[in-house]
Amino acid sequence: MRNRWYNSKGAVISFHILAWLLIFLLPLLAPSNSQQQGAANWSHLLFNKVHIAFTSASIALFYLNAYFFVPRYFYRKKPWQYIFVQLISFVAFLVLITYFFQMDKNHYGLAFHKESFYLAIPFVFLWAMSTLFRFASDKVKTDQLLKEKENENLKTELSFLRSQVSPHFLFNVLNNMVALARLKSDRLEPSLIKLSGLMRYMLYESDEEKVPLSKEIEYVTSYIDLQRLRFGKEMVIHVDLEGAQGAYHLIEPMLLIPFIENAFKHGAGLIENPEIDISLKLVGDDLEFIVKNKFNGESKEIKDKTSGIGLANVMRRLNLLYDKRHSLAIHKDNGWFIVTLQLNLQ
Repeated sequence: MRNRWYNSKGAVISFHILAWLLIFLLPLLAPSNSQQQGAANWSHLLFNKVHIAFTSASIALFYLNAYFFVPRYFYRKKPWQYIFVQLISFVAFLVLITYFFQMDKNHYGLAFHKESFYLAIPFVFLWAMSTLFRFASDKVKTDQLLKEKENENLKTELSFLRSQVSPHFLFNVLNNMVALARLKSDRLEPSLIKLSGLMRYMLYESDEEKVPLSKEIEYVTSYIDLQRLRFGKEMVIHVDLEGAQGAYHLIEPMLLIPFIENAFKHGAGLIENPEIDISLKLVGDDLEFIVKNKFNGESKEIKDKTSGIGLANVMRRLNLLYDKRHSLAIHKDNGWFIVTLQLNLQ
């Protein structure tokens, strides 16, 4: 961030120097009587007292207006003071250029002619350019600050959403452990080992902005294995994770698990022949993730305070992080609850 700021400031300074250098060289574009005369007089055109005074005064007026008059008077809604200092600046500009013009003619003192007041034209041009420069510069800074604020708000919101996902997930897994403990099942020990691996991922990987897709799939596989240990032969679970080789693709951590959690939560219970189907395909940079579970449309589920936290959070994260690079379809079809997520991982 700091390097970008310095580079940007250096680019602006270089642009200003180049712009004033071009203005300083403008007299060379004036037509001359002959090529020889033009070549002989170029040094006089550039380095005479009037041109140097005019360029110096122009630079002073430009930055004085941009960095002092506009913020001190115009932005503070002091129009009469702003007009007054502009008039004073014009008088000073007029006197200075006229003085050096007379000196260049070997006439000392001030002798104003009607042509002197044509200096109002370059003065107004300088004032307009200086004011527009200040407005544009402030607009860019304001937009940059707003963007930085939005980015900070986005990071804060994503951090909050992640902080909700982990406890919600852990709550569901621990419920599974309690169920196995009550049954005094031999599957409790391997379940605890799987849980240890999941918690390691949650603690050390999920804080990363992105993780390899292969890591996320490994995590998903461990969770599914944990559920297999819990349900055994009571539930049919089909898994097809073709995207396991996508090690070079990155994905938001714990993005897929809420859909699987939801399938196991609503796909078990008072359902005849419970079945869950999970598939993942990766074609190029496009991921297709489908989770299907049978459900009982007649049963009325009693929702607790954690119901819907996982899905609501993952939908919000998708909108924040992937915006137009994802599509999510959720529907019911002939006793199946189907979630289809398409994600561009480029």
